[in-house]
Amino acid sequence: MDTTSIFHYFKSLTDTQKEQYNQLKALYLDWNSKINVISRKDMEHFYEHHVLHSLAIAKYFDILPGMRVMDLGTGGGFPGIPLAILFPEAEFYLIDGTGKKISVVNAVKDAIGLKNVVAEHKRAEEVKDKFDIVTGRAVMTLPEIANLAGNKLRIRGDIQAGGILYLKGGDLDAEFKALSKYWRHKKVAVSKYFREVYFEEKYIIHLY
Repeated sequence: MDTTSIFHYFKSLTDTQKEQYNQLKALYLDWNSKINVISRKDMEHFYEHHVLHSLAIAKYFDILPGMRVMDLGTGGGFPGIPLAILFPEAEFYLIDGTGKKISVVNAVKDAIGLKNVVAEHKRAEEVKDKFDIVTGRAVMTLPEIANLAGNKLRIRGDIQAGGILYLKGGDLDAEFKALSKYWRHKKVAVSKYFREVYFEEKYIIHLY
């Protein structure tokens, strides 16, 4: 899969955004040969499994100009980089506990000219700022992400204001039950937006 499906699902992209998405695979292929940021066998599905999957968040929630987004445990830059391309007037702060991965993120964002991304080698506990949205992708359980990100949100309890937008798959009932009663949640199937088989049983989890 190339960028065709991305352009199909997101029809109002500018030429600059299209070019930025088009550049991503070659950049990650090059960096992946030096630093393993994405499973090498998964690179042939790069646009579907990583870029389009990241953009599912944008189908569910419109990130408004001026909003501040923290991508917690960004790894190689997902979902942060694809979302930052789509929402150039929002501010993105990408962090990861692995310095080599953040080096790749910085190299990629510089190569494609992303001006709205800051990426740092940092743990969530070290971040003191507040954000409208915290994103992430299947690197921890829902109670774990809620505990780490809860005090990083500007507003809690308002579904329109943002919250935690997390990409996760499988049976999540036990994780929902383990959440603190102070969290409200919504589970939205990615297959509602994207028809590819890969997205069956994958969800956007909104904690607020």
